[in-house]
Amino acid sequence: MFSLYLKKEIFYKSTTVQYICCQPYSMFNLILFGPPGSGKGTQSEHIIESFGLQHLSTGNLLRTEIANQTTLGMEAKRLMDAGQLVPDAVVIGMVGNFMDARPEAKGFLFDGFPRTTAQCVALDALLKEKKSEINVVLALEVSEEELVKRLLGRGLTSGRSDDTNETIIRARIQEYHDKTTAVATYYAKFNKVVAVTGEGTVESIYADLKKEIDARI
Repeated sequence: MFSLYLKKEIFYKSTTVQYICCQPYSMFNLILFGPPGSGKGTQSEHIIESFGLQHLSTGNLLRTEIANQTTLGMEAKRLMDAGQLVPDAVVIGMVGNFMDARPEAKGFLFDGFPRTTAQCVALDALLKEKKSEINVVLALEVSEEELVKRLLGRGLTSGRSDDTNETIIRARIQEYHDKTTAVATYYAKFNKVVAVTGEGTVESIYADLKKEIDARI
């Protein structure tokens, strides 16, 4: 059980008394990383089903907010239509709304977010307000040659053009590493990053992921 110790103040006969109370964290939150072809999507589904977590994908979240014409969604659409990036403040606002709409959630699996150090800091601040935190960052590690092999094989049936060109595949893998390095470096400072081998059977890889999660719940 994770606990957060908070200093409280009570007033008794005009005297301020400070005491420490223990308030348990109500959520377990994790970030799952994995390059294209690592099987991250499949493993996410297993984790969500086994631990009852909510899947929080900022890509899906953005599309939903726009479709529902929320204030944040409309602001994001305005910026995107103008060819501008959606600022972190808007994305964090959406993440907060998503979490607030699920007060009974056991926790969240963050997919595709955060991607920068600034987003890590903003997410940690948001979770702190909710008396929670990122408990672990799990990173699936697969050799580049194995990833290329998997994606080229997938390209035979997926119909995705970016799964059939080896040069594009290698560029996508490099882009993944470039984007996730900052996040891994940030959370490594708090000893929260765990590398998990993403080669083997789906069952064996999930067993390794589950072991890491079980050790922290």
